[in-house]
Amino acid sequence: MQGAPFETSNPQSPVHPSSAAPAPISNRVHAWTVFTAALRLGLTSFGGPVAHIGYFRVYYVVRRQWLSDSEFADYTALCQFLPGPSSSQLGMAIGLRKAGLLGALAAWLGFTLPSALLMLLFAFGVGASESSLSGVLHGLELAAVAVVAQAIFSMGRSLAPDRNRFTMAAATAACALLFPGIGGQLAPLAVCAVIGVVWFRTSSSGTKQDTAYEEPPGLMRRFGMRIAAASLVLFAALLVLLPWWTSQTNSPAVSIADTSYRAGALVFGGGHVVLPMLEQGTVHDGPNGLTADQFMAGYAAAQAVPGPLFTFAAYIGASMASGLKAVGLAAVALAAIFLPSLLLITGAFPLWNRLRNHSAARGALTAVNAAVVGLLLAAFYDPVWKTAVREPLDFVVALGAFAALQWWNRPAWQVVAVAAAVGALLW
Repeated sequence: MQGAPFETSNPQSPVHPSSAAPAPISNRVHAWTVFTAALRLGLTSFGGPVAHIGYFRVYYVVRRQWLSDSEFADYTALCQFLPGPSSSQLGMAIGLRKAGLLGALAAWLGFTLPSALLMLLFAFGVGASESSLSGVLHGLELAAVAVVAQAIFSMGRSLAPDRNRFTMAAATAACALLFPGIGGQLAPLAVCAVIGVVWFRTSSSGTKQDTAYEEPPGLMRRFGMRIAAASLVLFAALLVLLPWWTSQTNSPAVSIADTSYRAGALVFGGGHVVLPMLEQGTVHDGPNGLTADQFMAGYAAAQAVPGPLFTFAAYIGASMASGLKAVGLAAVALAAIFLPSLLLITGAFPLWNRLRNHSAARGALTAVNAAVVGLLLAAFYDPVWKTAVREPLDFVVALGAFAALQWWNRPAWQVVAVAAAVGALLW
């Protein structure tokens, strides 16, 4: 093997779980188990989609050993190619892999429910002011720095261990930083995939240790391709039918469903990118419209809660009415904005599983997995590092959190809780 940029030089250092030989991947689980696991992440995953991927890896790969690093990176790569909230899609893919269609729904519900309820409460005026939480939020941002850094360090050792793949990771990071936007992310993934077919198709470095992937259980095992095709047809049909339905009725439920569905179906790049489309469809002077101040207040609150930023849709729906009607509109907006992700994951998953079992596809995915490390590295710099680390004390707290995760093997929820407490005391 060529030089390994991510390997530590001390042979006596303790072996971190993620750097040991791959443990046997556990078999299918019950959908309830997926829900409780996702709920735990939904309560503790602060910091945006990149940080969420770090939390997911710690919990699903290292702690629960539900899948390997390479399989985790495969699913991460798939979600990078799809529009919508990448971290929520990744959770759905893991839930689908472990417990079928019910598992995908359970993963979405568990990860989404905590922040959705908090945004609903904020819409009703129960939320705390942003200023009273500033120290806690800063501590959570520093915890996110540590979580993402730990994910990059550990994934880099297994997915970019030699010069070729490390170079791909570094080049991908540079491209994503120098050319912001979806093009700067997808272009290096595509280039690395082509290079991987040539370099890794028959080489030992391109052979994964866990190529015997299981099919998802339940209906997906028996009717996977049929369900996939139906999901993709429904995805496209709703893009056409919802705008037409909106034009035929004055129903606020149909209107918010149309706006939310299009936002979830057509936007790449995560939660922050979805905001202009939501603003265009909801901030107006007509009936059921929001003011600009209402919209921005909800956006600020969305930064303070764990889980996906797309739960901002629940706040928008609830702000359009009052009482039980507000709860109903919040539920419609929330379901509509995540429905495209569920349909796309269900549609793409069977093909993705079959594709990566071919030698050329495995070579491409070997390179793409290294590129995913580069994407995480770029996102670690902007926005994770640039947002959180502003002075030496910030770096010290983030470094302590990283040490707790990487070398003391503390659970992520403990690190998050301590960082929040430190933030409350220091800021």
